[in-house]
Amino acid sequence: MDYTGKVALITGGSNGIGAAVARRLAAGGARVVVADVDDAQGKAVADEIDGTFVRCDVTRFEDNVDAVAVAVDTCGGLDIVFLNAGVATNTYFGEEFSVELYRRAMGINLDGVAYGAQAALGALRARGGGHIVATASMAGLMPTPGDPVYGANKAAVVGLVRALGGALKDDNILVNALCPAFADTNIITPIKSTLEEVGMPILPVSKVVDAFESIVDSGGTGEAWFVQAGRPSEPFGFRNPPGPRAEDGSRIAAATKDPITLAKES
Repeated sequence: MDYTGKVALITGGSNGIGAAVARRLAAGGARVVVADVDDAQGKAVADEIDGTFVRCDVTRFEDNVDAVAVAVDTCGGLDIVFLNAGVATNTYFGEEFSVELYRRAMGINLDGVAYGAQAALGALRARGGGHIVATASMAGLMPTPGDPVYGANKAAVVGLVRALGGALKDDNILVNALCPAFADTNIITPIKSTLEEVGMPILPVSKVVDAFESIVDSGGTGEAWFVQAGRPSEPFGFRNPPGPRAEDGSRIAAATKDPITLAKES
């Protein structure tokens, strides 16, 4: 794809999917700002692609604001925001539960998306719109009994993206989620041998990057794109929940809107 003239900000851009997307965007002509807490690796990726590095702890709203400011001040604006920073949970319900690890996982995996999206709105509106893509997971689309906390924060990212898609559509800001299965990144290192032993396919990172580009190219919003081995990536088809009915069983016209939006409009 041709990204000439585009400016992209990538959180968690020093490794894995973030670094691979940074390379792909830069190869297509984009100016890329790599945001991460890993100074050495983040700077190495930025230097490799002739981009810019900014230190950013996504759990701090101020760091997200500063990262956007660097993109605007250095590159003249912002068109694509890839909110990719994420960590494994490493805590479980029961005797092993750790409040500290729970808050760390929720802070990076969920707060980092909410803060990053909020911080980017002004810059994206100034360009007449743009793209926000958040890394969620297949764990956000299905139950994950083996890691409920990770499943919870990734499901929350999916829910946030689906809602923001409608909320920001009039601003021409398209918001979508990237939901890969097990990809060959550092986050699966502790369980990679087990996955291989049981025959679970491990996605090459390039396939996830291809899906990222498909999202940007699609023109859709409020969608959660799954990335699964042996299948073409596409938006997951959510079943609509049942809406309210009048006492006589007839349909209520207002049911086509969510109740919070309806209340705001009344």
